[in-house]
Amino acid sequence: MKELTLSTLLAVFEELFGAWLFWGLVAIALAVTMALVIVLVRERRLKTRRLILSELIGIAGGIAAVWLVQFVTSSRLADLGGPIDAIIIIGIWVAGAAGTLVAIYAAMGVVSGQMGWTET
Repeated sequence: MKELTLSTLLAVFEELFGAWLFWGLVAIALAVTMALVIVLVRERRLKTRRLILSELIGIAGGIAAVWLVQFVTSSRLADLGGPIDAIIIIGIWVAGAAGTLVAIYAAMGVVSGQMGWTET
């Protein structure tokens, strides 16, 4: 493989996760991103308490992301072979933590807006 293209990455991720799981995760990511944009436009700022709680829950989301990849690929942490594997695992954890942070923040913003709760 001489060059890395978007179509190559899509093919690799579809092969790794399966088409349904991969495109399902893409759809969820798009929906969460739209929800976050709606919440931020409506509130015009970040709410500190909601952000801190989302960050704390994001830690568990990172762990869940690593677990999901371990489960889907039928591998274990004991199968790590070198530094690049550790970097990949750290990247998966960061992506899972960030995705969970955004999802929880957006969900709490949508729910608080629908319930009429006010937060300082």
